[in-house]
Amino acid sequence: MGLPRIAYCSPVNPAASGISDYSEELLPYLGQYADVTLYLADGLRPDNPDLRRCLEIRPLCRLERDHRRQPYTGIVYHIGNSPVHADIWRMAQRLPGVVVLHDFVLHHFMLWYAANVQRDVQGYVRDMQQRYGTEGAHVAQLMIRSQFTDAAFRFPCCEPVLAAARGLVAHSQYVQARVQALRPALPCVVVPMGVPLPPLIDRTEARARLRLPLDALILASFGHINAYKRLESVFRAVLELRREWPDLRYVLVGSQSPHYDVTSLVRRMGLEDTVVITGYVPRRVFDDYVAATDICLNLRYPTGGETSASLLRLLGAGRPTLVSATGAFAELPPDVAAPVDPNDSEGDLILAYCRFLACRPDVAAALGAQARAYVAHEHRLDRAAQGYARFLARLYNWQTVQRWRPAPLWRVPGIEEMNRTACTQSSSVAPAGMSGLPSDPAVAVLMISACQALVELGITEHDEIVLRAVAARLAEL
Repeated sequence: MGLPRIAYCSPVNPAASGISDYSEELLPYLGQYADVTLYLADGLRPDNPDLRRCLEIRPLCRLERDHRRQPYTGIVYHIGNSPVHADIWRMAQRLPGVVVLHDFVLHHFMLWYAANVQRDVQGYVRDMQQRYGTEGAHVAQLMIRSQFTDAAFRFPCCEPVLAAARGLVAHSQYVQARVQALRPALPCVVVPMGVPLPPLIDRTEARARLRLPLDALILASFGHINAYKRLESVFRAVLELRREWPDLRYVLVGSQSPHYDVTSLVRRMGLEDTVVITGYVPRRVFDDYVAATDICLNLRYPTGGETSASLLRLLGAGRPTLVSATGAFAELPPDVAAPVDPNDSEGDLILAYCRFLACRPDVAAALGAQARAYVAHEHRLDRAAQGYARFLARLYNWQTVQRWRPAPLWRVPGIEEMNRTACTQSSSVAPAGMSGLPSDPAVAVLMISACQALVELGITEHDEIVLRAVAARLAEL
């Protein structure tokens, strides 16, 4: 058969989607296994010169004609809960292929698609009625009136995508299980999301460039700001933390949903001098904010089943990070990220974690080191590309799976560091400039787990006798 030929349909930069970065990092490795042609939405011009130099790039509207003339031995469609996937979804319905499902819940995209592409909002309402019954129809009526509700996450609206797919790539067991429940016969594989390790940037230099106070405790959340980022719970914790760290800053790095007025919420809670909202920032500035942050909060509930590349970048940068213990995030090992249950104890647990990590920088460093080693080992780009190639080979009957090219098509920053880190025991890996780690990483994990246990037992900051007794025992470790 020779070199396999893949049609690869995805957004790339400057399309405003994390999947743009994802594809630009994966493609040089996938190109070792096959001859890849990149198909882009009409009018999208990539700003990455490596894409233009190393790949053939064609408009998506030509894919059907190209495939008839010389059939591809693999077609890949990237689908996520964003309007940038509209042209890709239109083509995927006409020419079935392998769908990479970045979000299990596509409800908001399907509503947007019905309103802006099909020009048939009532068709969306009818589909919700037919698929989910009276409750679905009720939620649809709320949604078309811009009364966005958490109930929308109970109706994923991904069934048409699954029906049109020849096979499916998921990035978590969570998504795979839900896909198989809806369409058991659909071939489905879990391929870990590949990311390069972010650079280890000096904390002081990053803060100086960003004009952040050099000695303040800095918390940060990254990604699109919306009603599901648990900000009210974080803000209540920040109010308490500010009593002990008056110069505290909480930075929100990312674009802002037009349906969520976070600025008014900040004002109502009296946090104008503490909360910093940056808006969307370029990758270089994003990396600086990660380096400047003491504790990252990557909270989200309800979940759309997404695997967050921004979260993996935080972990890869060696940042101690809090995550919501739900969906794909719950699959992270407890020694990699601090899990926060999205229940009545959420705010107390956020407060306990942040206070503990701020007082014990050695534990924060140990958690960050474990996180960086985990990403370096489990989320390698070469392993992700190999997972794609093996799945495509099975579906499209390739005769063999092999690296036809000895090296990636272009160099992705961070790969050399990832290779070095993956070969190091996680217990000995720590970000530059950090010292005083516990000799046993399990001790750090035990300390983090103790915070969660205290909250689950109902212990709060007012139970000083209990807290001091526990702190004394932990100090003995």
